[in-house]
Amino acid sequence: MTDKLITANHLGDGLVVFLTAEGGWSYQLADARVIPDAELEDALRHAKAQHEAQIVVDPYEIEATVEAGVPVPVRLREKIRAAGGPTVTYGVAEIAERAALRSMQVE
Repeated sequence: MTDKLITANHLGDGLVVFLTAEGGWSYQLADARVIPDAELEDALRHAKAQHEAQIVVDPYEIEATVEAGVPVPVRLREKIRAAGGPTVTYGVAEIAERAALRSMQVE
């Protein structure tokens, strides 16, 4: 059985974010809200309102499994996005900046 998460890109920096249980967004996959099917429609409605408010871009649901209490995307594309993708190498400054951003909670 797979669970659902909602992901998007943060409008301010373009990085991947995940909808949290509190209704905010986090750069950390571990903070992602695992959404039961019965709550998915409401969660997507909230995420799309966040798009309209220009907080995130193009939110959508993804399939995930939960392993050791942490959601793990099922599809390779989403695994790459969750790991901070893309698959090309950045310079040292870009890597450090992305790492710092991923360690913060999105407002």
